[in-house]
Amino acid sequence: MNAGNAVLLILLAVSALAAAREPQQDPRLRNALRRPSQNGWIQVHLEGTPAEIGFQNGYLLAPEILDIHKVTMLELTHDNHRSWDFFRKSAKNVLWPRIETEYREELQGIVDGANAHGVKIDLWDVVAINAALEWSYYVKQYNDLHHIKPNKAAAPGDHCSAFVATGSYTADGKPVIAHNNWTSYLDGQRWTIAYDIAPQHGNRFVMDGLPGVIHSADDFGINAAGMMITETTITAFAGWDSSGIPEFVRARKAMQYANSIDDFARIMKEGNNGGYANNWLVADRKTGEIASLELGLKNVTLERKMDGYFAGANFPVNPKLIREETEFSSTDMGNSANARQTRWTTLLETNKGHIDTAKAQQFLGDHYDTFEKRDAPSERTLCGHVDLSSRGLGEWQPPYGAAGAVQNKVADSSMAERMTYFARAGHACGLDFKAAEHLKQHPDFKWEKSLLRDMPSLPWTEVAPPLGR
Repeated sequence: MNAGNAVLLILLAVSALAAAREPQQDPRLRNALRRPSQNGWIQVHLEGTPAEIGFQNGYLLAPEILDIHKVTMLELTHDNHRSWDFFRKSAKNVLWPRIETEYREELQGIVDGANAHGVKIDLWDVVAINAALEWSYYVKQYNDLHHIKPNKAAAPGDHCSAFVATGSYTADGKPVIAHNNWTSYLDGQRWTIAYDIAPQHGNRFVMDGLPGVIHSADDFGINAAGMMITETTITAFAGWDSSGIPEFVRARKAMQYANSIDDFARIMKEGNNGGYANNWLVADRKTGEIASLELGLKNVTLERKMDGYFAGANFPVNPKLIREETEFSSTDMGNSANARQTRWTTLLETNKGHIDTAKAQQFLGDHYDTFEKRDAPSERTLCGHVDLSSRGLGEWQPPYGAAGAVQNKVADSSMAERMTYFARAGHACGLDFKAAEHLKQHPDFKWEKSLLRDMPSLPWTEVAPPLGR
């Protein structure tokens, strides 16, 4: 044997030994993909059975799941004055019995995938994270039932600005949909997962979301049946039915299985628990029809249009719902929801016949305050900047926390047909958030210091399905 062959044999032996030591890829990951971050967005493709999709989510996003676990624990325990164990037990005893098998398997799959990647998290942690936006409704009811005074549950407040338009209002006569997510910058900085999910049953769909969730959570998505879906929260709402189906389960099921506006409304209403009560804005790109589903617990209203628009800025619409299920004031025009409703009406009417994705992107970055009648970013502008507010109402009370619009999404009918959308991480207006500066000005929020980070405004980018399927 010559020297060259001997070296080759040695190299092959070393390579084989290294391969033997390296863990083989789990077969559950064979159809999954994670792309490198693009302008702040992590794009993942998940495909297969519920357990496989869950495993892929947990494995591919394990570091981010560990991070959001810490954030969710910190926020929920601080804001609701309850231990993390309280939410874990409630996830097990209150929510789990009302979650159907398909989504139980997916939630368990997330745990299995994260564990396989070295992240120690269990099922009740994952269920509690998925229900993060519902817990304040539950805690308020729990405190009332147990006569706990004062009731320190976090108040459901102003979350998101959105619209959907069609017919004579849009440039091509077809639906356009847009949404920006309002939340604390603490969790909002992490709301940059772009999911492309091809489930074993139902429709393939794309959505934005947090790591380790089975639903969007801020609820922007498009499915292969032509449904374009988003929502904004109903401000000052109170209500919860412990016998109902968790909102996060119904929202995911509607995204996956709705083939029409009727399907969507039926799925969202069935087992309605009142958790995370929203005004849902929906379009069917196949027909051009749009709808508004205002989903309270006692009062549910579905409106539909072939020509026109629906806007959302956390203002309740149905007078009966306002009276029976909220503490909302429709007359205070300095209120964030009322001020933004006025601005939406002006923008959508003024731009009638010209609304497209470019206009929608401009709208989401708008800083006009209809109360002060000037450009001044605050909780009253469509691009929300609670941290820059001069007056706090509802959920947003002084001292002002780091909160407001954290990311943005826009799509028209042709994009929906291709299962793509435009997304922008951070403020659509271009303003950056600096964590150190904010904490220096607002030392009352030092409890966020360990996890709060800068939130730059990154460019708009087209989020395309990772596998181009």
